[in-house]
Amino acid sequence: MSSDAPALLSRHGQAVTSYLRSLLGRSPEAPSRLMEAVEYSLMAGGKRLRPALVFLSAPPGEEPPLAAGVAVELVHMATLVHDDLIDRAHFRRGKAAAWSIYGPAAARATGDYLFARAFSELSATGDAAAVEILADATLCLARGEALQRTQTRDPSTTVEAYLERCALKTGKLFEAACRLGGGSGAYGLALGIAFQIADDVLDCSGATIETGKIAGTDLRDGTPTLPLLLAAQRDAVVRDALAGGPLDGALVRVAATGALEEAREVALDYARRARARLDGELHRDELEALTHAVVNRER
Repeated sequence: MSSDAPALLSRHGQAVTSYLRSLLGRSPEAPSRLMEAVEYSLMAGGKRLRPALVFLSAPPGEEPPLAAGVAVELVHMATLVHDDLIDRAHFRRGKAAAWSIYGPAAARATGDYLFARAFSELSATGDAAAVEILADATLCLARGEALQRTQTRDPSTTVEAYLERCALKTGKLFEAACRLGGGSGAYGLALGIAFQIADDVLDCSGATIETGKIAGTDLRDGTPTLPLLLAAQRDAVVRDALAGGPLDGALVRVAATGALEEAREVALDYARRARARLDGELHRDELEALTHAVVNRER
């Protein structure tokens, strides 16, 4: 990554955080309990990777679209709040999930508020095309979530169906971030899939700091990720565990099958596809560095 990249990302990350904080005073009519949950979610931290993609994709000489970066982050945060509620996940990034503190109803309303605020901020720019891009990505998120529900506890889920889910649930928002900045959506889509596969590998390897989840969550929930699907093809204990059977020893057996290394190679392939889509971008070095960073987070 070029020498000015950390400063660039830090500056825009701070701008996004300041913008998010400013949103807290814009809904005085909202119940205080709701706004407490919103503030908790907004200030929960995170890499701000999606806004970074918006800013790094901006054409030369143009000011990066801050509102678009914030809108993408708000959509992402809304999905996390709702996902934790649906999955009854008690922790996110090492902190208690919003629903476990404020209750399911407040968490549901918080996610809804964040979605609504995302489109409110973006529509205020008057850029109808940008709103359409983000709306399409949000619809894809919903489709991906529905697809995941049909695949739950199904070890016969195909790799192709898993990759489709990755594209819908993760890749499409990365794609939208790049397009909102004016860059390559194809780069963002491939990067998002690489990111999700790497996340799924980390969930199986016990590296919880990066994912913000307790290791083995996917196996316990019956979510068929690439390493689990590959392992299930080779180990009956893993297959039974993924289908809802006993979990004892199954996570260790996933690693023994070689599935983690094979899944990581697929992530690396998608990272290479992302790099191949870069052509003349102003921040090419930084965007290329991200393709390495998203699959090397365990190191």
